[in-house]
Amino acid sequence: MSNCCSDPTEIPKVDPRDLVREQTRYGDLVRELFTGDPEKLMMHELREANAYLRELAALHAHYPSVRLAAIALLEKPSLSVLQRIVDKEPESEIGKAVNAQLQKMQ
Repeated sequence: MSNCCSDPTEIPKVDPRDLVREQTRYGDLVRELFTGDPEKLMMHELREANAYLRELAALHAHYPSVRLAAIALLEKPSLSVLQRIVDKEPESEIGKAVNAQLQKMQ
């Protein structure tokens, strides 16, 4: 076998600098969670989160402000999640925010 091609069964090598960077980021995140304001930390992380995590935050975040921010960040592919929220709590502040977001999308 020649060395010209990558072996798909071989585990990709991790750059040690990337590993240290992620360990530092994780350590900073945990430190902020325990010593800082968890709501502020969640708001910061929400801006960098992927669509799946934003949907989870919109559905289940403990802080209403985090839920509202997550709802505002959701896009068209998340229509089913928004509809679930409206069905579950139509008259609440969250439900009203979801209705506004749905109207904005249409």
